[in-house]
Amino acid sequence: MTAFALYQSAACCAAGVMLGAAYFGSLWWNARMFAGGGQLRVAASLMVGRFVMLGVALTLASLQSGQALLSLALGVFVARAAALHGVTRAAP
Repeated sequence: MTAFALYQSAACCAAGVMLGAAYFGSLWWNARMFAGGGQLRVAASLMVGRFVMLGVALTLASLQSGQALLSLALGVFVARAAALHGVTRAAP
């Protein structure tokens, strides 16, 4: 593995963590909007925006290389685990 590939993997993993944190943070906000019966149009727009954001990022990573795609996906899974850990600690 070259130094460039290692840096690319680390950068994609870090980007995946940030993307995953934004994704799951907006998921929490979106769930609260749907449960509260608030503005359904805004909640639906946010839901579509989350899917588009994640889809575009994963597509761009796949165009770069398979390793970049896997690193980005790993970062998203790490952020998911952190988000679920935070939710289970907050729940009674």
